[in-house]
Amino acid sequence: CHNINIDNINIDVKSNKKHHSLIVRAEVKTSSKTGVEMEALTAVTLSCLTIYDMCKSLDKSILIQEIKLVSKSGGKSDYKAV
Repeated sequence: CHNINIDNINIDVKSNKKHHSLIVRAEVKTSSKTGVEMEALTAVTLSCLTIYDMCKSLDKSILIQEIKLVSKSGGKSDYKAV
């Protein structure tokens, strides 16, 4: 999204067996003076689309839902979801 250097990105996919679902989280870090929440949201979205593409032959009714920002620090403001 921004024309900045990304120092690190980590994408984590965990199985939630109780709800027969996956939880995808991305953590993005930069030493720049701006936040990278858009890059993290994009990483999660593309990861979900990739998982869908790999699994659509098993079930085309797969849902991608609740993509949201959990926390952000740096840039002009900090944020933590309640």
